[in-house]
Amino acid sequence: MTNSKKTKRYQFWINLILIVMTLTIILPFLLVFISSITDETVLIRNGYSFFPEKISFYAYQYIIRQGEKILRAYGVTILITVVGTFFNLMFSALLAYPLSVKTLPYRRQITFFVFFTMLFNGGLVPTYLMYVNYFHIKNTIWALIIPNLLLSANNVLMIRSYFMTSIPEALYEAAKIDGAGHAKIFFQITFPLGKPILVTMGLFSALAYWNDWTNGLYYLSGNQGQKLYSIQNLLNQMITDIQYLASGKVAGNIGAEVAKLPTTSIRMAIAFIAMLPLFIIYPFLQKYFAEGITLGAVKG
Repeated sequence: MTNSKKTKRYQFWINLILIVMTLTIILPFLLVFISSITDETVLIRNGYSFFPEKISFYAYQYIIRQGEKILRAYGVTILITVVGTFFNLMFSALLAYPLSVKTLPYRRQITFFVFFTMLFNGGLVPTYLMYVNYFHIKNTIWALIIPNLLLSANNVLMIRSYFMTSIPEALYEAAKIDGAGHAKIFFQITFPLGKPILVTMGLFSALAYWNDWTNGLYYLSGNQGQKLYSIQNLLNQMITDIQYLASGKVAGNIGAEVAKLPTTSIRMAIAFIAMLPLFIIYPFLQKYFAEGITLGAVKG
């Protein structure tokens, strides 16, 4: 009886801690949404609140008026996220597989070279000059896909560890006895069995592509570059425009009207719109996430 009470008490505290942790994650996002539909005057007077005195959807109306730009930016973001994540996973897995083969010559040296890139890089200015002057990706869709995001050393090492610790070598030996080469082993054995870690690393890569705005900032400019803005670049531009218009530098009646823009609630609405697709996608991938990140982190 005593052990039963201790178990129940232990479960109670564990559940309470998990509930508190869940609330600390959910409530900030809920506060962002509520702030985005709070009237600007109330927001300025009372600050952020879960129970606003007055509701206003003007922030979303303002964003909807930018509908064409928003839809184009979402299309660009979805394109670069899908294409970039696909190539990131393929390149990472193709590099991780040979590093997981213990008979690969100079395997440790190559692994160290991959790890070394996590610590040091060429710097921002040389990287920019290389991509612009030699690869000529400025104001192209590749500017949002290739720099900094196409291949991740962290992903390679995580996938390599998973392949080494979670896929039995007996499967490889049996496949070699049956005459399978490395290409067949990779695509028919390693790749399917590595689905948990690949989905997990794919989620990391997709988040990086979705949230990235530095590539657009560096490599997109002018009218041609603005047509390729991702949702993050467009929302950043909208915030910058709103801040300028609300600064009072615009003269005349237009400036007086613009100064009344609900800048704070618009920022919250923009932030919520940028996060919304990730909330929709994540539950479908969550079941792979825990398994993949746990097993992939095992040192091999």
